[in-house]
Amino acid sequence: MAPSLNQSILFRVILVGSVFWLLASPSIAELPRFKHPVKADQPLNFLVVGDWGRKGTHNQSLVANQMGIVGEKLNIEFVISTGDNFYDDGLEGVDDPAFYESFVNIYTAPSLQKIWYNVLGNHDYRGDVEAQLSPILRQKDSRWVCLRSFILDAEIVEFFFVDTTPFVDKYFTEPESEDHTYDWEGVLPRQAYLSELLKDVDSALAQSKAKWKIVVGHHTIKSPGHHGNTQELEEQLVPILKANKVTAYINGHDHCVEHIIDTESGIHYLTSGGGSKAWRGDVKPWNPEELKLYYDGQGFMSVQITKTNVDIVFYDVFGKALHTWSITKELNSVADI
Repeated sequence: MAPSLNQSILFRVILVGSVFWLLASPSIAELPRFKHPVKADQPLNFLVVGDWGRKGTHNQSLVANQMGIVGEKLNIEFVISTGDNFYDDGLEGVDDPAFYESFVNIYTAPSLQKIWYNVLGNHDYRGDVEAQLSPILRQKDSRWVCLRSFILDAEIVEFFFVDTTPFVDKYFTEPESEDHTYDWEGVLPRQAYLSELLKDVDSALAQSKAKWKIVVGHHTIKSPGHHGNTQELEEQLVPILKANKVTAYINGHDHCVEHIIDTESGIHYLTSGGGSKAWRGDVKPWNPEELKLYYDGQGFMSVQITKTNVDIVFYDVFGKALHTWSITKELNSVADI
């Protein structure tokens, strides 16, 4: 039976509407984006901590206490976690009590009841990755935001969270054992995943109009610490950071706090991986012109951002300020005022 005139018109409306939706909607491959409201003429304050989830042990609770004190003093907007959120093997599922034992019941200070933006670390990939990514955890604690890679837009600054674990070759080539089985669901085929991710990060950075661009990942890119440089990131991610004039790369992985300024690009490499267990004395020689801080104990970092400054402070487990630094940028247009 031939379609009626009304059916033909309806079909065309649906077809045109579908094409418009495809053109207007973001690509499936684009990074998810969160918008953080910024208070007018107020600095943006937040804390950074990594490698923390040990059910309060290895001084995790002491670091959490100091984070609460500093967080209240600075009136922070949110917390960034640089990964290895749950040791030793991530979460077993969304009902794993470790979520409460290592997160909910540890970071109880009023000032820390803000959104936590989390990336995954290599230890998180040893558990059920989908559990940490599940919205069910946010139903349990509304602070929890965890995706593989995403963008946080805070107007004067944009944060680009990058899933760094799939870049590291040894996680795919090590003989699997009971203690080192990785959950690669959602990552395989690996090369296609990495290629798409690098393309998306490059595109997002290139399109960003933010005054400051900060990339967050778990793995070290430059570090004299235990893990040292991550060669795969040096080869694949660093050229993108340089080409797009990224201000800083923030990471964990090495259980310390450290600050390196690359003499060639000027990129600041900021490690905040002292949330619990630390490795005392585990440090290699490094160019003193680049290495501004290396502290082989527990600690965390605060960051304050304005239109002209990024001010960072590293703290130890007692709340003592170990190192401060100010990255400055001049106002260069009417839009900056």
